[in-house]
Amino acid sequence: MMIKIYEKNPSEKALDQVVEALERGGVVIYPTDSVYAFGCSLQAPKAIETMRRLKGKVAEEFAVLFENLSQVADYCRVDNETFKLLKRTLPGPYVFLLNASSRMPDKALSKRKTIGVRIPDNAIARALVERLGCPMLTTSVDVVEGEEEFATDPELMEERFGNEVALVVDGGYGSTEQTTVVDLTDGEPELIREGLGDISIL
Repeated sequence: MMIKIYEKNPSEKALDQVVEALERGGVVIYPTDSVYAFGCSLQAPKAIETMRRLKGKVAEEFAVLFENLSQVADYCRVDNETFKLLKRTLPGPYVFLLNASSRMPDKALSKRKTIGVRIPDNAIARALVERLGCPMLTTSVDVVEGEEEFATDPELMEERFGNEVALVVDGGYGSTEQTTVVDLTDGEPELIREGLGDISIL
């Protein structure tokens, strides 16, 4: 199933349909400020297992999508310097690795102590988390060289994953460029992957 949502004026009815799917334990594909991503509620253990099966990856490959910095502080340990950096760069195409607090569900952590923090500069993604009332576990749709359209065209993603996800959100064509990943677990920013996010402001 595919549902069209416009970023500049997201339909509340359409957003509610996506949130209902997430609340039922479904996995959705949704747009971000970089590539399209799989997402599920942080409070849906079965959906987390579905995401692992879809990606064939371990938990370390997943990030958590937050609505805002206040929500990040609820689930991660954030000191003053880290907060200033997050405020300077988010929302934006970054993933920041932070130490998780005890509030982060064990199922999402899978024995690790760090989590990738994501607040994309995309109104649809942030609206979904806001309406859901809790963060989303997320991981990007793989961009395969020579088959980029299957990670950027919502119709082709629905054709490819329609039987495995609850729905695909059509927010227009996506990017093929990944986020910039920065490790903040030791205080000083350590660049893990350079992507769309400007590293000069870190």
